[in-house]
Amino acid sequence: MNNMERIYQIDQILGARHCVTRKELQERLGVSWATLKRDLAYMRDRLNAPIRFDRNLGGYRFEKAGQRIGAHYELPGLWFSAEEIHALLTMHHLLSNLDTGGLLGPQIRPLLARLTGLLGSADNPAEEVQRRIRIQTVGARELHLDHFQSVGSALLRRKRLLIRYHARGTDEVTEREVSPQRLNHHRGNWYLDAWCHLRDGLRAFSVDAIEHAEILETRALDVADERLDEVLGSGYGVFSGERIAWAVLRFTPERARWVASERWHADQEGAFLADGRSE
Repeated sequence: MNNMERIYQIDQILGARHCVTRKELQERLGVSWATLKRDLAYMRDRLNAPIRFDRNLGGYRFEKAGQRIGAHYELPGLWFSAEEIHALLTMHHLLSNLDTGGLLGPQIRPLLARLTGLLGSADNPAEEVQRRIRIQTVGARELHLDHFQSVGSALLRRKRLLIRYHARGTDEVTEREVSPQRLNHHRGNWYLDAWCHLRDGLRAFSVDAIEHAEILETRALDVADERLDEVLGSGYGVFSGERIAWAVLRFTPERARWVASERWHADQEGAFLADGRSE
């Protein structure tokens, strides 16, 4: 039984009984007094568990609701080991490099504080993850996604958006009503796949080129995933569109070792040739 399982057991035992002796707790849990003492201290210090030793009754019990001082105690419904917490913090760090528009940051911040508290470290583990793990974004545009949260909210709520969009290719600014379908992070940039009611077709919008976004109460039109993949699944920029032309690239044996594992397109195919080249 690991420490988290023991803490759940302690919570259940004390919750079901008025008072429980130290000996009985040790027998029920199968642990030494030193281990039990650490578990009780963890519950009191980290989880604000209202556990007290009643000298008159000779055992441990929960304080009555009216006697409790401090933060509310509630045993979490989900436990993580230290390794799992570090993995979650690392995942958050990776995700935060994509979440340039701040869609998830405010919602995740309370969870990070709780995870840090559960680790019980004197240092801030989230800061340590940021210091030890670096993500380089060379070549990516510096994005200012002022309307990322509105776009993401409309997408998940299945609402239409009224946007003012600056098409860089034509330098044209248009106002459009769109039904958001998917958000895609492609080569360091965010794109909104949407049904454009102005053009009556599927379009991909660079989120950083959206100058204004207003969530409408009208329900968004849903487009089948198969159709989205057919029209927009091939990629963006030179890879976008329904008309497909195949190109064959051949690399020298020296370069083949580097590029063989690189992937530029979802449908690309590759193989080594007899002379060591790749195509």
